Amino acid sequence: MPHLPASIVPTLLPFAPLFTAPTWRHVQVLLTGTLLAQGPRTVAAALRVMGLGHAPRFERYHRVLSRGRWSGVQGSQILLGLLIALLPPGWPLLIVVDETLERRKGARIAAKGMYRDAVRSSKSRVVTCLGLQWICMALIVPLPWSRRPWALPFLTLLAPSQRANVAAGKAHRTVIDWTLVMVRLVARGLTRRRWVLVGDGSYSCVRLGWECLSAQAALISRLRLDARLFGPPAPVPPGRRGPKPKKGPPLAKLATRLEEARTHGTETTVQWYRGETKTLRLLSGVCLWHTPGWPPLPIRWVLVVDPADPLAAEAFFTTDLTVPSVRVIEWFVLRWSIEVTFAEVRRHLGVETQRQWAAKAIARTTPALLALFSIVCLMVHRLREHWASLPRSTAWYFKPQATFSDCLALVRRTIWAEGNYVNSLADQDQVVISRPAWERVLAQLAATA
Repeated sequence: MPHLPASIVPTLLPFAPLFTAPTWRHVQVLLTGTLLAQGPRTVAAALRVMGLGHAPRFERYHRVLSRGRWSGVQGSQILLGLLIALLPPGWPLLIVVDETLERRKGARIAAKGMYRDAVRSSKSRVVTCLGLQWICMALIVPLPWSRRPWALPFLTLLAPSQRANVAAGKAHRTVIDWTLVMVRLVARGLTRRRWVLVGDGSYSCVRLGWECLSAQAALISRLRLDARLFGPPAPVPPGRRGPKPKKGPPLAKLATRLEEARTHGTETTVQWYRGETKTLRLLSGVCLWHTPGWPPLPIRWVLVVDPADPLAAEAFFTTDLTVPSVRVIEWFVLRWSIEVTFAEVRRHLGVETQRQWAAKAIARTTPALLALFSIVCLMVHRLREHWASLPRSTAWYFKPQATFSDCLALVRRTIWAEGNYVNSLADQDQVVISRPAWERVLAQLAATA
């Protein structure tokens, strides 16, 4: 196994205590092979690129995922700590949560179910497919080589389908149930530090809002225009017996206040998608949001209308009543970065190309590949001297900003160069490379996929 470059090793050392010494050696081989491999990210592909295609005990590397005794939750807490260190002073602790579908088939994949494919579906056509549903949390981090903040995953959990849970005799957990578990795990790792959880309409839930408040977090999500909103309860006269009212009179539905937002809303310029700015009209207020079975949740609602589009109207809310309305919109817009991350890990890290059948290996592989996205960014952050030349431009294509493909190319180049050319002197033209290392390079160049 070639040694990892000195500029990359410090990024991986914090994860070493999670494994035994033999397992840690195998993990480094798999990690390096996954970074260097092209096409499907299987254990066999990682071993081939590392020159271990004929290793007699190759099954030991498979057992790292299927039988190894290590905790992915502890690894996520370590990774979150490393990512928080990248945040500039004054940047809020924004964590995005979203679910993604991994298309997988096979009789041995027990947790699979039939889900809506958001990538292939449209407003008029719904496409469903078999697959695994993952719930991912990612930290929003501004990186020096890109104008757009990136969503760096650190915690991913598998949400088995209802049919799979029924077949296994287990109680079914919804997306909200798994999100509650993840909120508790993050709060435990942050040690009472204030943070913000941003999710789409699937996470618009009073139950989740109360859980975030108990975890020292604020929830930002969409709000239905017909949500049941109430005013504060009236003061209770002294000496009155009986239960105290929890909510006041009902308020008008937001759907009936669109004209008020267009005429009396505050015209504000917000940071929009693709780094652009957009002028919107905002109408905001503080009230209680009630769902039967749960205490009313105090929220700040924000009704957004677009002066250029009379039909466009959306509502958002936050459980932090002190956050300005503009920040609610801008922080929700940053949620789109996680969709870019999902697309990048499919294109460059081989998500959906794994072939594990063991339940434990399935539950570990996809979270590991999503975490590898963040680890690559941590590696590149240490290679500061390459930031200026990170975008790979050509004579016919100018690339002003770096993308994840540039970051992965830099890490691969560093591993190949420092791992194979350590015997060459810097002031000579001759390059000394061992025959096994050269065979590995030729095998990668000759690979068809």
